[in-house]
Amino acid sequence: MKYLDEFRDPGAAKSLLERINQIAGQIPNEVKIMEICGSHTVAIFRTGIKSLLPSNVTMVSGPGCPVCVTAMPDMDRMIAVPERAAGKDPIIATFGDMLMVPGTWSSLEREKAKGADVRIVASALDPVQWAGESPDREVIFLGVGFETTSPTIAAAVERARKAGLRNFSVYPAFKLLPPALKALLESPASDLDGFLCPGHVSVMIGSEAYQPYAEKYGKPCAIAGFESLDILLGISELLVQIVDKTHEVVNTYGRAVSAEGNATAMDLLFKVYQPADASWRGLGTIPDSGLSFSDEYGDYDAIRRFGLEDVPTGGDPKECGCAQVLTGVISPPDCPLFDNGCTPEMPVGSCMVSSEGSCAAWYRYGREGN
Repeated sequence: MKYLDEFRDPGAAKSLLERINQIAGQIPNEVKIMEICGSHTVAIFRTGIKSLLPSNVTMVSGPGCPVCVTAMPDMDRMIAVPERAAGKDPIIATFGDMLMVPGTWSSLEREKAKGADVRIVASALDPVQWAGESPDREVIFLGVGFETTSPTIAAAVERARKAGLRNFSVYPAFKLLPPALKALLESPASDLDGFLCPGHVSVMIGSEAYQPYAEKYGKPCAIAGFESLDILLGISELLVQIVDKTHEVVNTYGRAVSAEGNATAMDLLFKVYQPADASWRGLGTIPDSGLSFSDEYGDYDAIRRFGLEDVPTGGDPKECGCAQVLTGVISPPDCPLFDNGCTPEMPVGSCMVSSEGSCAAWYRYGREGN
Protein backbone atom coordinates (compact mmCIF):
# COMPACT_ATOMS: atom_id res chain seq x y z
CA MET A 1 0.00 0.00 0.00
CA LYS A 2 1.37 3.40 -0.97
CA TYR A 3 0.93 6.57 1.03
CA LEU A 4 1.06 10.15 -0.11
CA ASP A 5 4.53 10.85 1.26
CA GLU A 6 5.90 8.58 -1.47
CA PHE A 7 4.61 11.06 -4.06
CA ARG A 8 5.98 14.33 -2.71
CA ASP A 9 8.34 15.11 -5.59
CA PRO A 10 7.44 17.92 -8.05
CA GLY A 11 6.24 15.40 -10.64
CA ALA A 12 3.95 13.56 -8.24
CA ALA A 13 0.69 14.35 -10.02
CA LYS A 14 2.14 13.29 -13.37
CA SER A 15 3.46 10.05 -11.86
CA LEU A 16 0.09 9.23 -10.33
CA LEU A 17 -1.79 9.98 -13.55
CA GLU A 18 0.61 7.77 -15.48
CA ARG A 19 0.01 5.04 -12.90
CA ILE A 20 -3.75 5.44 -13.20
CA ASN A 21 -3.61 5.26 -17.00
CA GLN A 22 -1.37 2.20 -16.89
CA ILE A 23 -3.68 0.35 -14.50
CA ALA A 24 -6.85 1.43 -16.30
CA GLY A 25 -5.36 0.09 -19.53
CA GLN A 26 -5.62 -3.38 -18.03
CA ILE A 27 -9.38 -3.02 -17.52
CA PRO A 28 -11.40 -3.85 -20.66
CA ASN A 29 -14.66 -2.31 -19.49
CA GLU A 30 -15.88 0.95 -17.99
CA VAL A 31 -15.20 1.45 -14.28
CA LYS A 32 -17.57 3.52 -12.16
CA ILE A 33 -16.19 4.89 -8.89
CA MET A 34 -18.32 6.86 -6.46
CA GLU A 35 -16.80 9.66 -4.45
CA ILE A 36 -19.17 9.61 -1.51
CA CYS A 37 -18.37 13.09 -0.24
CA GLY A 38 -19.33 16.42 -1.75
CA SER A 39 -15.94 17.85 -0.77
CA HIS A 40 -14.33 15.26 -3.03
CA THR A 41 -16.75 16.15 -5.84
CA VAL A 42 -15.81 19.83 -5.69
CA ALA A 43 -12.08 19.08 -5.45
CA ILE A 44 -12.23 16.68 -8.43
CA PHE A 45 -13.85 19.36 -10.57
CA ARG A 46 -11.85 22.30 -9.28
CA THR A 47 -8.48 20.66 -9.87
CA GLY A 48 -9.43 19.29 -13.29
CA ILE A 49 -8.98 15.66 -12.25
CA LYS A 50 -12.22 14.59 -13.93
CA SER A 51 -10.93 15.65 -17.35
CA LEU A 52 -7.57 13.92 -16.85
CA LEU A 53 -8.82 10.43 -16.02
CA PRO A 54 -8.81 7.63 -18.62
CA SER A 55 -11.94 7.37 -20.75
CA ASN A 56 -12.99 4.11 -19.09
CA VAL A 57 -12.85 5.55 -15.53
CA THR A 58 -15.97 7.46 -14.52
CA MET A 59 -16.40 9.30 -11.23
CA VAL A 60 -19.95 9.71 -9.93
CA SER A 61 -21.11 11.71 -6.94
CA GLY A 62 -22.71 10.15 -3.90
CA PRO A 63 -24.93 11.13 -0.97
CA GLY A 64 -22.13 12.61 1.12
CA CYS A 65 -23.36 16.20 1.24
CA PRO A 66 -25.45 16.56 4.43
CA VAL A 67 -27.39 19.52 3.09
CA CYS A 68 -28.23 17.69 -0.13
CA VAL A 69 -29.58 14.58 1.58
CA THR A 70 -31.79 16.47 4.03
CA ALA A 71 -35.26 15.16 3.24
CA MET A 72 -38.18 17.45 2.48
CA PRO A 73 -40.08 16.64 5.72
CA ASP A 74 -37.05 17.66 7.80
CA MET A 75 -36.62 20.80 5.72
CA ASP A 76 -40.26 21.78 6.16
CA ARG A 77 -40.10 21.20 9.91
CA MET A 78 -36.96 23.29 10.28
CA ILE A 79 -38.52 26.09 8.25
CA ALA A 80 -41.59 25.90 10.55
CA VAL A 81 -39.54 26.44 13.72
CA PRO A 82 -39.81 30.27 13.72
CA GLU A 83 -43.62 30.04 13.59
CA ARG A 84 -43.95 27.17 16.08
CA ALA A 85 -41.65 28.94 18.56
CA ALA A 86 -42.98 32.44 17.87
CA GLY A 87 -44.10 32.99 21.46
CA LYS A 88 -40.55 32.40 22.66
CA ASP A 89 -38.92 35.09 20.45
CA PRO A 90 -36.70 32.42 18.89
CA ILE A 91 -33.18 32.66 17.52
CA ILE A 92 -32.68 30.13 14.72
CA ALA A 93 -29.06 29.00 14.33
CA THR A 94 -27.98 27.24 11.16
CA PHE A 95 -25.10 26.53 8.81
CA GLY A 96 -25.02 28.90 5.85
CA ASP A 97 -25.72 26.29 3.18
CA MET A 98 -29.12 25.60 4.70
CA LEU A 99 -30.51 29.09 4.08
CA MET A 100 -31.46 28.66 0.43
CA VAL A 101 -32.57 25.02 0.49
CA PRO A 102 -36.20 25.07 -0.67
CA GLY A 103 -38.88 23.45 1.41
CA THR A 104 -42.33 22.74 0.06
CA TRP A 105 -43.59 26.28 0.60
CA SER A 106 -40.69 28.40 1.84
CA SER A 107 -37.01 28.45 2.84
CA LEU A 108 -35.04 29.72 5.81
CA GLU A 109 -33.89 32.62 3.65
CA ARG A 110 -37.49 33.64 2.97
CA GLU A 111 -38.42 33.31 6.64
CA LYS A 112 -35.47 35.53 7.51
CA ALA A 113 -36.65 38.08 4.97
CA LYS A 114 -40.07 38.03 6.68
CA GLY A 115 -38.45 38.92 9.99
CA ALA A 116 -37.35 35.64 11.60
CA ASP A 117 -34.08 35.92 13.53
CA VAL A 118 -32.08 33.36 11.53
CA ARG A 119 -28.34 33.43 12.21
CA ILE A 120 -25.44 31.62 10.54
CA VAL A 121 -23.08 29.92 12.97
CA ALA A 122 -19.31 30.02 12.75
CA SER A 123 -18.98 27.45 15.53
CA ALA A 124 -21.29 24.91 17.12
CA LEU A 125 -20.80 26.79 20.39
CA ASP A 126 -22.20 30.07 19.02
CA PRO A 127 -25.84 29.11 19.76
CA VAL A 128 -24.89 28.13 23.30
CA GLN A 129 -23.38 31.57 23.80
CA TRP A 130 -26.49 33.24 22.37
CA ALA A 131 -28.68 31.21 24.72
CA GLY A 132 -26.61 32.36 27.68
CA GLU A 133 -26.76 35.98 26.57
CA SER A 134 -30.55 35.92 25.94
CA PRO A 135 -32.14 33.77 28.67
CA ASP A 136 -35.66 34.96 27.77
CA ARG A 137 -35.37 33.73 24.17
CA GLU A 138 -35.36 30.20 22.77
CA VAL A 139 -32.28 29.32 20.71
CA ILE A 140 -32.79 26.46 18.25
CA PHE A 141 -29.83 24.97 16.41
CA LEU A 142 -30.79 23.26 13.14
CA GLY A 143 -28.35 20.38 13.26
CA VAL A 144 -27.28 18.75 10.01
CA GLY A 145 -24.11 16.82 9.23
CA PHE A 146 -22.38 13.49 9.21
CA GLU A 147 -20.03 12.08 11.83
CA THR A 148 -17.66 14.99 11.20
CA THR A 149 -20.12 17.64 12.41
CA SER A 150 -22.55 15.88 14.73
CA PRO A 151 -20.02 15.26 17.56
CA THR A 152 -19.30 19.01 17.75
CA ILE A 153 -23.02 19.69 18.15
CA ALA A 154 -23.22 16.94 20.77
CA ALA A 155 -20.44 18.81 22.60
CA ALA A 156 -22.53 22.00 22.35
CA VAL A 157 -25.50 20.19 23.94
CA GLU A 158 -23.23 18.96 26.73
CA ARG A 159 -21.92 22.49 27.25
CA ALA A 160 -25.48 23.87 27.46
CA ARG A 161 -26.44 21.17 29.94
CA LYS A 162 -23.49 21.87 32.22
CA ALA A 163 -24.30 25.59 32.06
CA GLY A 164 -27.90 24.86 33.05
CA LEU A 165 -29.33 26.50 29.93
CA ARG A 166 -32.98 25.58 29.48
CA ASN A 167 -33.58 27.77 26.43
CA PHE A 168 -31.30 25.85 24.05
CA SER A 169 -32.37 22.98 21.79
CA VAL A 170 -31.30 21.20 18.60
CA TYR A 171 -33.27 19.89 15.63
CA PRO A 172 -31.47 16.57 14.97
CA ALA A 173 -31.26 16.04 11.20
CA PHE A 174 -27.95 14.21 11.40
CA LYS A 175 -26.91 11.33 9.19
CA LEU A 176 -24.59 8.34 9.65
CA LEU A 177 -22.47 7.33 6.67
CA PRO A 178 -22.09 3.51 6.97
CA PRO A 179 -25.85 2.75 6.76
CA ALA A 180 -26.08 4.90 3.62
CA LEU A 181 -23.23 2.94 2.10
CA LYS A 182 -25.14 -0.26 2.82
CA ALA A 183 -28.29 1.15 1.19
CA LEU A 184 -26.34 2.10 -1.92
CA LEU A 185 -24.77 -1.34 -2.17
CA GLU A 186 -28.15 -3.06 -1.83
CA SER A 187 -29.90 -0.84 -4.37
CA PRO A 188 -30.96 -2.74 -7.53
CA ALA A 189 -29.83 0.28 -9.58
CA SER A 190 -26.30 0.21 -8.19
CA ASP A 191 -23.56 -0.54 -10.71
CA LEU A 192 -20.62 0.85 -8.76
CA ASP A 193 -17.16 -0.71 -8.81
CA GLY A 194 -15.63 1.04 -5.81
CA PHE A 195 -15.86 3.87 -3.31
CA LEU A 196 -13.62 6.84 -2.64
CA CYS A 197 -14.32 7.40 1.06
CA PRO A 198 -14.17 10.81 2.77
CA GLY A 199 -11.13 11.62 4.86
CA HIS A 200 -12.84 13.83 7.43
CA VAL A 201 -15.65 11.40 8.29
CA SER A 202 -13.09 8.59 8.40
CA VAL A 203 -11.05 10.52 10.99
CA MET A 204 -14.06 10.07 13.27
CA ILE A 205 -15.35 6.58 12.45
CA GLY A 206 -12.00 4.97 11.55
CA SER A 207 -11.03 2.85 8.56
CA GLU A 208 -12.38 -0.34 10.17
CA ALA A 209 -15.93 0.99 9.82
CA TYR A 210 -15.87 0.27 6.07
CA GLN A 211 -14.46 -3.24 6.27
CA PRO A 212 -17.77 -5.13 6.71
CA TYR A 213 -19.17 -3.49 3.56
CA ALA A 214 -16.08 -4.17 1.48
CA GLU A 215 -16.11 -7.82 2.53
CA LYS A 216 -19.85 -8.50 2.29
CA TYR A 217 -20.49 -6.72 -1.00
CA GLY A 218 -17.12 -7.23 -2.67
CA LYS A 219 -16.50 -3.55 -3.39
CA PRO A 220 -13.07 -1.96 -2.77
CA CYS A 221 -12.85 1.20 -0.70
CA ALA A 222 -10.08 3.79 -0.53
CA ILE A 223 -10.00 6.50 2.12
CA ALA A 224 -8.55 9.73 0.74
CA GLY A 225 -7.92 13.31 1.77
CA PHE A 226 -8.94 16.29 -0.31
CA GLU A 227 -5.75 17.47 -1.97
CA SER A 228 -5.38 16.53 -5.63
CA LEU A 229 -2.60 14.05 -4.83
CA ASP A 230 -4.75 12.44 -2.12
CA ILE A 231 -7.57 11.93 -4.59
CA LEU A 232 -5.34 10.60 -7.39
CA LEU A 233 -3.70 8.16 -5.00
CA GLY A 234 -7.10 6.94 -3.77
CA ILE A 235 -8.31 6.39 -7.34
CA SER A 236 -5.14 4.52 -8.29
CA GLU A 237 -5.46 2.20 -5.29
CA LEU A 238 -9.07 1.44 -6.20
CA LEU A 239 -8.08 0.58 -9.78
CA VAL A 240 -5.36 -1.77 -8.51
CA GLN A 241 -7.99 -3.68 -6.52
CA ILE A 242 -10.38 -3.76 -9.48
CA VAL A 243 -7.65 -5.29 -11.64
CA ASP A 244 -6.69 -7.76 -8.92
CA LYS A 245 -10.35 -8.52 -8.14
CA THR A 246 -9.82 -7.76 -4.45
CA HIS A 247 -12.03 -5.78 -2.12
CA GLU A 248 -10.17 -4.30 0.80
CA VAL A 249 -10.26 -0.96 2.62
CA VAL A 250 -7.12 0.96 1.69
CA ASN A 251 -6.32 3.91 3.94
CA THR A 252 -4.30 6.34 1.81
CA TYR A 253 -4.93 9.10 4.36
CA GLY A 254 -2.92 7.50 7.12
CA ARG A 255 -1.53 10.83 8.29
CA ALA A 256 -5.00 11.64 9.68
CA VAL A 257 -7.12 8.46 9.76
CA SER A 258 -6.56 5.58 12.17
CA ALA A 259 -8.16 2.17 12.19
CA GLU A 260 -10.32 2.89 15.24
CA GLY A 261 -11.13 6.58 14.63
CA ASN A 262 -11.80 9.19 17.31
CA ALA A 263 -13.26 7.12 20.12
CA THR A 264 -13.72 10.12 22.45
CA ALA A 265 -15.82 12.02 19.92
CA MET A 266 -17.89 8.99 18.99
CA ASP A 267 -18.51 8.08 22.64
CA LEU A 268 -19.86 11.58 23.27
CA LEU A 269 -21.98 11.38 20.12
CA PHE A 270 -23.69 8.18 21.25
CA LYS A 271 -24.08 9.49 24.78
CA VAL A 272 -26.14 12.48 23.65
CA TYR A 273 -27.84 10.74 20.70
CA GLN A 274 -28.89 7.26 19.70
CA PRO A 275 -29.23 5.70 16.22
CA ALA A 276 -32.65 6.18 14.62
CA ASP A 277 -34.30 5.55 11.29
CA ALA A 278 -33.87 8.57 9.03
CA SER A 279 -35.27 9.79 5.74
CA TRP A 280 -32.72 10.68 3.06
CA ARG A 281 -33.39 12.64 -0.08
CA GLY A 282 -32.81 10.16 -2.88
CA LEU A 283 -32.47 7.08 -0.70
CA GLY A 284 -35.71 7.05 1.28
CA THR A 285 -35.83 5.84 4.86
CA ILE A 286 -32.72 3.97 5.97
CA PRO A 287 -32.77 2.06 9.28
CA ASP A 288 -30.47 3.43 12.00
CA SER A 289 -28.95 5.98 9.62
CA GLY A 290 -29.83 9.06 11.66
CA LEU A 291 -29.66 10.24 15.24
CA SER A 292 -32.32 11.10 17.78
CA PHE A 293 -31.77 12.33 21.31
CA SER A 294 -31.16 9.76 24.01
CA ASP A 295 -33.59 9.76 26.91
CA GLU A 296 -31.00 11.45 29.12
CA TYR A 297 -30.77 14.45 26.79
CA GLY A 298 -34.36 14.50 25.50
CA ASP A 299 -35.05 17.94 26.98
CA TYR A 300 -32.82 19.43 24.27
CA ASP A 301 -34.82 17.96 21.39
CA ALA A 302 -36.42 20.79 19.38
CA ILE A 303 -38.79 18.35 17.67
CA ARG A 304 -40.40 17.43 20.98
CA ARG A 305 -40.17 20.90 22.49
CA PHE A 306 -42.04 22.63 19.66
CA GLY A 307 -44.26 19.78 18.47
CA LEU A 308 -42.74 19.60 15.00
CA GLU A 309 -43.83 16.04 14.23
CA ASP A 310 -47.11 17.18 12.67
CA VAL A 311 -45.76 19.93 10.39
CA PRO A 312 -47.32 19.40 6.93
CA THR A 313 -44.90 18.54 4.17
CA GLY A 314 -44.83 17.81 0.47
CA GLY A 315 -42.73 15.76 -1.88
CA ASP A 316 -39.57 16.60 -3.78
CA PRO A 317 -39.98 19.21 -6.53
CA LYS A 318 -41.44 17.87 -9.77
CA GLU A 319 -38.80 16.87 -12.35
CA CYS A 320 -35.97 17.54 -9.88
CA GLY A 321 -33.29 14.89 -10.35
CA CYS A 322 -31.57 15.26 -6.96
CA ALA A 323 -32.61 11.75 -5.93
CA GLN A 324 -30.99 10.18 -8.99
CA VAL A 325 -27.91 12.40 -8.75
CA LEU A 326 -27.33 11.49 -5.11
CA THR A 327 -27.37 7.78 -5.90
CA GLY A 328 -25.12 8.04 -8.96
CA VAL A 329 -27.87 6.99 -11.38
CA ILE A 330 -27.59 10.18 -13.45
CA SER A 331 -25.15 13.06 -13.74
CA PRO A 332 -26.44 16.57 -12.98
CA PRO A 333 -26.62 17.65 -16.65
CA ASP A 334 -29.03 14.75 -17.24
CA CYS A 335 -31.60 16.41 -14.98
CA PRO A 336 -34.15 18.31 -17.10
CA LEU A 337 -33.99 21.29 -14.72
CA PHE A 338 -30.19 21.64 -14.70
CA ASP A 339 -29.38 25.20 -15.87
CA ASN A 340 -32.95 25.25 -17.14
CA GLY A 341 -34.82 26.79 -14.24
CA CYS A 342 -32.45 25.47 -11.56
CA THR A 343 -29.26 27.44 -10.89
CA PRO A 344 -27.28 28.31 -7.72
CA GLU A 345 -29.03 31.69 -7.67
CA MET A 346 -32.51 30.15 -8.09
CA PRO A 347 -32.22 26.52 -6.91
CA VAL A 348 -35.01 24.02 -7.22
CA GLY A 349 -33.24 21.13 -5.50
CA SER A 350 -30.77 20.88 -2.64
CA CYS A 351 -27.95 19.58 -4.87
CA MET A 352 -27.78 22.99 -6.53
CA VAL A 353 -27.76 24.89 -3.23
CA SER A 354 -24.89 23.52 -1.19
CA SER A 355 -21.31 24.51 -1.96
CA GLU A 356 -20.62 20.76 -1.84
CA GLY A 357 -23.61 19.81 -3.97
CA SER A 358 -23.02 17.80 -7.13
CA CYS A 359 -25.20 20.04 -9.27
CA ALA A 360 -23.53 23.20 -7.99
CA ALA A 361 -20.10 21.71 -8.75
CA TRP A 362 -21.17 20.71 -12.26
CA TYR A 363 -22.71 24.15 -12.82
CA ARG A 364 -19.58 25.97 -11.72
CA TYR A 365 -16.87 23.73 -13.18
CA GLY A 366 -18.36 21.02 -15.35
CA ARG A 367 -19.57 23.31 -18.12
CA GLU A 368 -15.96 24.36 -18.70
CA GLY A 369 -15.12 20.93 -20.04
CA ASN A 370 -14.04 19.09 -16.89
